[in-house]
Amino acid sequence: MRKIIAVDFDGTLFATDYPDILWPIRKVIKWCRKKKREGCCLILWTCREGEALEEAVDACRSVGLEFDYINQNAPEIIEMHGGSDCRKIYADIYLDDHAIDANPMTYPLPF
Repeated sequence: MRKIIAVDFDGTLFATDYPDILWPIRKVIKWCRKKKREGCCLILWTCREGEALEEAVDACRSVGLEFDYINQNAPEIIEMHGGSDCRKIYADIYLDDHAIDANPMTYPLPF
C-alpha cells in the first residue's frame, strides 16, 4: 500500500495570518513534492473551508503542489473500513506545525 501523508496548511505549508496567506514555506513544499513524485498519497488536512480553503488550494498549486485528496481519506482506507469515511483522516505521516511526536518509543511524553 502506498504511504499516505496528511499535511496541514496554515503554518506548515504557508506562513499565514489567518485567513491571509503570507508566503510559502519552501522546505516543506519541496519535501511534499518529492514524496508525491515517489508515489506517496498527499492529503491536504486543514480546518479551512469555503473561500479560505479555495485560496489555500490555489496557493499550493501556485508553487507546484497538488494533493490527491482534500480533507478526506484515500479510497483504500475507506475500503479497508467497510466503505465508511470517518471524520478522522488516516495517514502514515502527519505534518503539522503544532505537532509533537507522541510515540513513547522516540519521545517521552511530559505527562
